[in-house]
Amino acid sequence: MLNPDKYLQLGPEVREGEAVVALESTVISHGLPYPENLETAQALEEVVRAKGATPATIALLDGKIRVGLGQSELHRLATEKGVAKVSRRDLPVVLARQGLGATTVAATMYAASLAKIRVFGTGGLGGVHRGATTSFDISADLTELARTPVIVVCAGAKAILDLPLTLEYLETQGVPVIGYKTDELPAFYTSKSGLKLEAWADSAAEIARIARIKWDLGLGGGMVVTVPPPPEADLPPQEIEKAIGRALAAAEQAGVKGKAVTPFLLNAVRLETEGKSLETNVALLKNNVSVAAEIALALLDEGPSEMPEELI
Repeated sequence: MLNPDKYLQLGPEVREGEAVVALESTVISHGLPYPENLETAQALEEVVRAKGATPATIALLDGKIRVGLGQSELHRLATEKGVAKVSRRDLPVVLARQGLGATTVAATMYAASLAKIRVFGTGGLGGVHRGATTSFDISADLTELARTPVIVVCAGAKAILDLPLTLEYLETQGVPVIGYKTDELPAFYTSKSGLKLEAWADSAAEIARIARIKWDLGLGGGMVVTVPPPPEADLPPQEIEKAIGRALAAAEQAGVKGKAVTPFLLNAVRLETEGKSLETNVALLKNNVSVAAEIALALLDEGPSEMPEELI
């Protein structure tokens, strides 16, 4: 008999909140260097609160899926070595070992769904990796979106990925990709990818309405809302592509594989751009969670609805 609630622990702020925004923890432990990771985690929570919503940073601690962390837990994630990078498949292993785990987009979506949280603000999606036609390296984030009813607000998929194939995969899985005030897919560090979107929305209320209709129809699964980086942080696409090319070459030479690929590439791009990509990463994170908070509030205005369970 299913009993996921025995592994779920909500923080007091989350238990009392109505418009709640899920936040991942991989960006703290594996995405940004210290102390920027801790400062960013704290800043993201404050951005959500300033909008009138409730932040819920998610991680695995002491055999529980913790939804809503205190300052001491954030500090542990930012400073401790050997924090597990937890996707969907890793949840039972890390919980059984009572380890400290930072949740990816896929695991954060699943945990948010357990906690009845329908909006999640993050930086960028995982997706289809470059060279996936031979490596079959496709992020679990994409299959999670097909099964778990959570709106993921992001700056598109990470630019180190194959963006056209990522869009194709999401289409195959029936996942709507909605541009927020844009008809072009952002490419994480830059607003320009050259990829046109099929749908876009000009307000949080419109996005909330689309999501409500999707779930009312019983279609299930999640939605992607793509938000361009703020204009002041928008990097030239040619500069980013050159940096990514050099980072990919370095990863291949170093033999980096599996879960280590994305953090390696993000760090290599940061070095190639002399820190500018890190500044953009932090700026777009704040921008995305601000939009996510607006959507969470707009969902409340849409009224109650019977939400579908995730697909098993």
